[in-house]
Amino acid sequence: MQKSHILLTGERGVGKSTLIQRLLKEADMPVYGFVTKREAADAAGFHPIYIHPAGQPKEARCHTEENLAGMCDRKTHTVHLAAFDGLGVRYLEAAQPDGILVMDELGFMEAEAERFKRAVFRALDGEFPVLAAVKAREDVPFLNDILHHREATVYTVTPENREAIYTELLPLLRIWKTHCV
Repeated sequence: MQKSHILLTGERGVGKSTLIQRLLKEADMPVYGFVTKREAADAAGFHPIYIHPAGQPKEARCHTEENLAGMCDRKTHTVHLAAFDGLGVRYLEAAQPDGILVMDELGFMEAEAERFKRAVFRALDGEFPVLAAVKAREDVPFLNDILHHREATVYTVTPENREAIYTELLPLLRIWKTHCV
C-alpha cells in the first residue's frame, strides 16, 4: 500500500529538485512549503543559500537577510537558524488541504533548528500530502528520522531511474488531487 508522503533522496545533482518541479507542473494543485536555493559564490567563495515559498515563481524570489538560510563553501558552512525557525516554519504551517506540501530540500543545515524540525514532523504526521527532497546524509539523525517516517515512501533517485520514478509517481499525484478537491 502506498504511504501518504513521497521522499526523494540521492546524491547531489541527480535531479531531485527537477523531478519535484516536473511533478508539480503536472499535478496542477496549489503548492505550499519551501524550497532552498544555493546562489552563485560571493568574492570570498561562499555560496548564499536562501529559503523561499515553494509556490513562488523563480522571478519573484528575493534575497534578504530574513530569508538567508546560510552560507557555505566546500569545507565550512554557517547556518542562520532564524530563517528556518521563522520563515521555514511559517511556510510549512501555511499548508492547506487543497494542495501539496513541498520541502525541497531537507538537509544538515537545519538539523539544529528545533522549531523547524518540529514543524517538519508535524507535517509528516499530518493529513496533507508531502513531496520532499532529503539530502543523502546518513550521519545526520534528523534526516534519518525523516527517511524512516512511517508514512513516507522513499525513492533513491539516480540519473538512470529518475524518469521511471517520474512515471511511477504521476498517477499518485493525480490521486492526491482527487482527494484534495
